Amino acid sequence: MENSQKDVVILAIESSCDETAAAVVRNGREVLSNVISSQIALHTLYGGVVPEIASRKHIEKINQVIEEALTQAHLGLTEVDAIAVTYGPGLVGALLVGVAEAKAIAYAAGKPLIGVHHIEGHISANYIENRELEPPFLCLVVSGGHTHLVMVEDYGSYNIVGRTRDDAAGEAFDKVARAIGLGYPGGPKIEKISKEGNPEAIVFPRAKIADHPYDFSFSGVKSAVLNYINGCQMKQIPIVQADVAASFQKAVTDVLMEHAMTAVEEFQVDKFAIAGGVAANRTLRNGMREACEKKGVKFYYPSPILCTDNAAMIGAAAYYEYLAGRCDSWDLNAVPNLKLGER
Repeated sequence: MENSQKDVVILAIESSCDETAAAVVRNGREVLSNVISSQIALHTLYGGVVPEIASRKHIEKINQVIEEALTQAHLGLTEVDAIAVTYGPGLVGALLVGVAEAKAIAYAAGKPLIGVHHIEGHISANYIENRELEPPFLCLVVSGGHTHLVMVEDYGSYNIVGRTRDDAAGEAFDKVARAIGLGYPGGPKIEKISKEGNPEAIVFPRAKIADHPYDFSFSGVKSAVLNYINGCQMKQIPIVQADVAASFQKAVTDVLMEHAMTAVEEFQVDKFAIAGGVAANRTLRNGMREACEKKGVKFYYPSPILCTDNAAMIGAAAYYEYLAGRCDSWDLNAVPNLKLGER
């Protein structure tokens, strides 16, 4: 596929949450530029992402980020073949900024417009660093808003094997981090302090859902951590932050690994990938790598910069939409609750 005679260059935009990002990607796998303006420092003041503030910041930053992406790629708009943008799922105000910008650029430059599903972007991040990776493969997408176990049957063709019934894994990390006084963003802070803790210190529950062995539930483990903290405070028992963090992290990663490896066996896949912000967690990565090695399955993962929200992954996903001849009209809109596989 990548050996098609003409190179396809895509300018991609991502603004679904609190990163304003633009990238230029050639043939779906070669990143010519990947510019990210993060709002983490701003939202840390509030202990989480404030949608209204995120939208305003996107408006401030989006033109600069796109200009920088084109400059770093040493390309002008005339040399770009298509404009891609995340149109869902995400925060509606944040998505609208990216969608409006992409439509304006595509219209002005006379380029095709390609709307991309955010989760499809996360999955496609694996193509950038693993150029040999091709479907079919199984992928675990774990981020602040999503926990999906997805069978990638072909480019643009997905079968959701399992999903969370309540909190996403990353959301649970954020809530537990806040409860034990670590603050926002929770994932990196829990991972860091867990290195000093004992993951066997406290046994937190691992939820199983009857009749849906691949679905996830993380609200129970989150509640168990809160109950443990309240119990300690009432009995005036000192709380060892690192032990709580490490035990919670183990409970979540154990469930993710168990479901993923059971699916690997059932679907008899020989390739397994992880994606999304929580995929940057080393405990999860190392555990998955070992589990895959034991089963003789090839393990793929993006580097941390491609796990968190970025536009390069959107450009990678858009390339395969472009090859399939799928473009969007000027009535493309933001869809905050967009399901994977919908168009």
